[in-house]
Amino acid sequence: MREQIVEKIKNAGVVGAGGAGFPTHVKVNADVDTVLVNGASCEPLLMSDPYLMEEELATMIRGLETVLDSTGAKKGIICLKGKHEKAMAAVRKAVSENPSGRLAAFELKDFYPAGDEQVLVREVLGRTVPEGGIPLQVGVVVSNVESLYNVALAMDDQPLVDRYVTVTGEVKRHMVVKVPVGSLVSDVIAFAGGPVISDFRVVDGGPMMGRVLPDMDQPVTKTTSGLIVLPPDHTVVARKIMDPERVRKITNSICCQCSQCTDLCPRNLLGHSLNPHKLMRVLASGELGSDAAREALLCSECGICEKFACPMMVSPREVNAQIKKVLMKEGIRWQGAGREPVNHPFRESRYVPTKRLMMRLNVMQYDTHPGLVTGFVPSLVKIPLHQHIGAPAICLVAEGDRVKRGDLIGEIPEKALGARIHASIDGVVTSTAGGVVTIAA
Repeated sequence: MREQIVEKIKNAGVVGAGGAGFPTHVKVNADVDTVLVNGASCEPLLMSDPYLMEEELATMIRGLETVLDSTGAKKGIICLKGKHEKAMAAVRKAVSENPSGRLAAFELKDFYPAGDEQVLVREVLGRTVPEGGIPLQVGVVVSNVESLYNVALAMDDQPLVDRYVTVTGEVKRHMVVKVPVGSLVSDVIAFAGGPVISDFRVVDGGPMMGRVLPDMDQPVTKTTSGLIVLPPDHTVVARKIMDPERVRKITNSICCQCSQCTDLCPRNLLGHSLNPHKLMRVLASGELGSDAAREALLCSECGICEKFACPMMVSPREVNAQIKKVLMKEGIRWQGAGREPVNHPFRESRYVPTKRLMMRLNVMQYDTHPGLVTGFVPSLVKIPLHQHIGAPAICLVAEGDRVKRGDLIGEIPEKALGARIHASIDGVVTSTAGGVVTIAA
């Protein structure tokens, strides 16, 4: 059974919808005892997962049961925050009525980053993932709500061609909208009534871990969870677009080594050897090849240190990311001592409440819990052949080809980690330049 499930998921091009886009067919080809459904809706403002659990729960559960069958897991636990009352009620009802006895619900506290998969595993199962490790090492697969929804569709031979996206911020209508993969950000925002301010930037993802787009001529990808329109000087945007060299200079001059970034670091609280305040010293010394610098490889880049903890308003997350980038380019990997992580005794008292975080980020006015808006139909899509962890897909179409929605246009390179790519609309291929397939309806 596993082989057939894995092949269908692979054929459909399903990747993780809640993170960096790890190919799902690889993740479910494993033996574990538990599957956790990550419905934490971890980032502030993003609401597509609660919507799916309210309105498409039966489909998501079908995807969950498929993953249980593939992995041999005995338990599937749907995890979400109690504040999403309608979704929580729907999940509890579905679990109680499920005849298999394999499903359970878990109510998460409202803190950030409850959806970090290592934090989630600890919260729900009391297990701590090893330093630099993955949940698989403690017998767990973690899958996002929308990923499981897409797994269910894959079992019906429907490829991943759409994405649920939260559109919020300084737009006329806040909404959750289902859009074809490759839809232009400009078109999606126009569908939301357009910006209500003249000068703005768009964040792809959540306010904590999302990236600021260079312009609106960018496509929605399989991993785009939100589009947030904000003023360019907004606290969420300003530090994301700061010049890296300026970040280094500010860090070297004003970091006071108070250690608050380390005190609130979720990975440090799990007992991992990550000390962001020490990494600030590493940047100042320039010793990026030291043992201390390797700690950056443990950073999840959740942003608590930068957006919440630091009293000097410097950017430990950006520093960690810069160090990590150098280490990974040089092929340096984390090599721990093999010790069992010991959780910090104050871990639970150092949760960062989501509401306080939103107040600090100045985004409370956008916390409108929008519902689904239908009817978005693009006239053109730009579909990147690389929107997942692993190698870019190999282009299978040429300019002038006519394609149908669901047609395979990108294949996984032989013996490589990757994901298939499919046309998301009917139309004609107008370009394949730069690893992006452009299709005009």
